[in-house]
Amino acid sequence: MKNVALITGASSGIGLELAHIHAEKGGDLIIVARRAEKLASLKQELETKHKVQVHTIAKDLSEPTAAQEIFDEVTQAGITIEYLINNAGFGGQGKFHEREWQQDLNMINLNVVALTALTRLFLPNMVARNSGRVLNVSSTASFLPGPLQA
Repeated sequence: MKNVALITGASSGIGLELAHIHAEKGGDLIIVARRAEKLASLKQELETKHKVQVHTIAKDLSEPTAAQEIFDEVTQAGITIEYLINNAGFGGQGKFHEREWQQDLNMINLNVVALTALTRLFLPNMVARNSGRVLNVSSTASFLPGPLQA
């Protein structure tokens, strides 16, 4: 694989669009999302349309071990990541003290812990090669707070 971008949250929204843009430019991809069927469909579409290589990893990044498992899979496959695009994420709504704790914990694990862990795992190799980029995508909602979005 060449000029590889690893994109989390690649099955929809901004992640999906970034995958298309990278493939259009001839870059290979590792696409990560929870839904294996969506990843398989996207893989077929990108490989057919753009003649690039696409590796899929179906993983729920809110799980505490997910980042390490992704890193291990990529490393064992001997793939060098040129672009790490941390795009997966979601927000919560409602009265903080009434929301389900597990959902808030999953949100923290995904939006903060997984992003930080993936960066910490992949960055040392980028620094050693003096090559690579990290893009952390976040919602503009963080700049526009609203009622029940604490």
